[in-house]
Amino acid sequence: MNFTNKILLGDCGEVLKSFPDNSVDLIFTSPPYADQRKKTYGGIRPDDYVNWFLPKAEQFLRVLKPTGTFILNIKERVVNGERHTYVIELILEMRKQGWIWTEEYMWHKKNSYPGKWPNRFRDNWERLIQFNKSKNFNMYQEAVMVPVGEWAKERLSKLSQTDRTRDESKVGSGFGKNVSNWVGRDLVYPTNVIHLATECFNRNHSAAFPIELPKWFIKLYTLPGDLVLDPFLGSGTTALAAIQLARSYVGIDLNPEYVNISRSRVTETQIGLPNIAEEQEDYQFPSSSDAGKQESE
Repeated sequence: MNFTNKILLGDCGEVLKSFPDNSVDLIFTSPPYADQRKKTYGGIRPDDYVNWFLPKAEQFLRVLKPTGTFILNIKERVVNGERHTYVIELILEMRKQGWIWTEEYMWHKKNSYPGKWPNRFRDNWERLIQFNKSKNFNMYQEAVMVPVGEWAKERLSKLSQTDRTRDESKVGSGFGKNVSNWVGRDLVYPTNVIHLATECFNRNHSAAFPIELPKWFIKLYTLPGDLVLDPFLGSGTTALAAIQLARSYVGIDLNPEYVNISRSRVTETQIGLPNIAEEQEDYQFPSSSDAGKQESE
């Protein structure tokens, strides 16, 4: 069965069992956070989160290409006045599965409004954790370069002698810089902090992220034509981002309402992009006898 450019209804841990090994270039997803979205996904207690997620992560590991990347948007929940450790525990258990914890990005929510609790302030960030199967993964850093910025006009206009040579670290770290290397550059590499406003106008989902967030990672880790998977698709934002960047996609969600919303949004997006065909169908779980036939074949 060809899953490319489809949105499937079902539990991703079960649906993915019918996917071929090493078939996905990028997994980008934001699963339900602990004790969140109870009305739509039932909610998962923080103490149960790792055991709930690990079987799904096992399937993610199997379907991801050795050169692929998995980006997990997740955040700790505060329980009884302190951060719960389920994200840390999950990272450690996923490493036992064979995942490599390569990097961690921070999404800075530029439009987060002020607030506080008795022992802390409001968060205006979320984590995006990068996992890989191999240290030799595809990464296209030039695709996400940013304008050099106004600071360069003054900083680079008057260079000292130290600026024109490699200024070795004063603390012996081995890192140094030659500031003159930035002269004449229009673009530079970004940091691992991504500054984007939260999605305020998408009323289709309780936790929608801005489309520029998956777009940034799709550009960084894939090329046109590559396959992007979101196993917790929600309202379909990752699929839309893939389509707009000429990538193939596959989305999975357990909630029929969100599947219908995603399919409608994808159809609207594809009106101006007829080169990407979409086929939609509800996933039909194979019976145990059918599964046995597939394994024997």
